[in-house]
Amino acid sequence: QVQVVESGGGLVQPGGSLRLSCSASGSVSRLDGMGWHRQAPGKQRELVGIVSGGGRLIYADSVKGRFTISRDNAKNTIYLQMNSLKPEDTAVYYCNAVLGLSTYWGQGTQVTVSS
Repeated sequence: QVQVVESGGGLVQPGGSLRLSCSASGSVSRLDGMGWHRQAPGKQRELVGIVSGGGRLIYADSVKGRFTISRDNAKNTIYLQMNSLKPEDTAVYYCNAVLGLSTYWGQGTQVTVSS
């Protein structure tokens, strides 16, 4: 079992920055990867970016060049640095951790980009 907890959401003006954190606990030594997804009101959940167990990074086209995922293996934590935020980035951001065929999700953290 893996427990996933996100933090760091909030309200930010367009063009601003925000950093989200995601910590995993439990059977984390064999994680196959962690990632970020988001879900805006009335829309399906979509991929933001992922980091594989081997460290490979993949980003959605909509956030490339603006968002960066980093990780601290010692803390079993990944971060999502979001720069140049746009109103269309407003969503609930979810972190997940993959262990074999199982995916564990956090409760989500709200990010609102508005003036």
